[in-house]
Amino acid sequence: MQPTEVSPGLVVNIATPDLKLSDFKLIAFDMDSTLINIECVDEIADAAGRKAEVAAITEAAMRGEITDYKDSLRQRVALLKGVTVASMDEVYHQRLRLNPGAAELVRACKAAGLKVLLVSGGFTFFTDRIRDELGIDYTRSNLLGVENGLLTGRMEDQPWGDICDGDEKRRMLLETCALLGINPLQAIAMGDGANDLPMMGVAGLSVAYHAKPRVREQAMVAINKGGLDRLLEVLK
Repeated sequence: MQPTEVSPGLVVNIATPDLKLSDFKLIAFDMDSTLINIECVDEIADAAGRKAEVAAITEAAMRGEITDYKDSLRQRVALLKGVTVASMDEVYHQRLRLNPGAAELVRACKAAGLKVLLVSGGFTFFTDRIRDELGIDYTRSNLLGVENGLLTGRMEDQPWGDICDGDEKRRMLLETCALLGINPLQAIAMGDGANDLPMMGVAGLSVAYHAKPRVREQAMVAINKGGLDRLLEVLK
């Protein structure tokens, strides 16, 4: 079907007859520029005086112009070497904000019986705090190496692997569905960048939030204006 702008800034690319939030059992969110207002890696780089350099790589990766996401993230993290944990704390407290409608959408999902997954190419330093703030059930993200209160410029391996890229986001969504005993078609996936497309591709409903052009085109629902809770205009 042709994309339909059901109201200003809300585009639906599928027929949604009587689709309800309670038809789903899981919602998976990307973090940076989706659930929150910033790209954390760019803001950490600001403390090292390298924001422009890092942000250019982030932008290219999110647009899908860099095919090796893991390599692009390693490049960016290497530029963070020597940044203090105190500087990261400052990013969290002074620059990071939940995007409009984030808390409302998470609350509505939990009230409708959905579990909530936060899956991010960002870092545990931030995902753990957002998890606690919003009462999120599951997370997966990258672990920054720290020695003597300074970033090492590397990421640490975790039991599941090395880096949470697009493939890992997809794998985590499918793993969580298996854990819950549900079909991936009972999952919603929301994101803004090219590395979100793999998980959006296996979910029953894919939602682009203020996303890159390629992601908007491929998503079933695109929220181009307003907050995350505009999804509730589609799912009653």
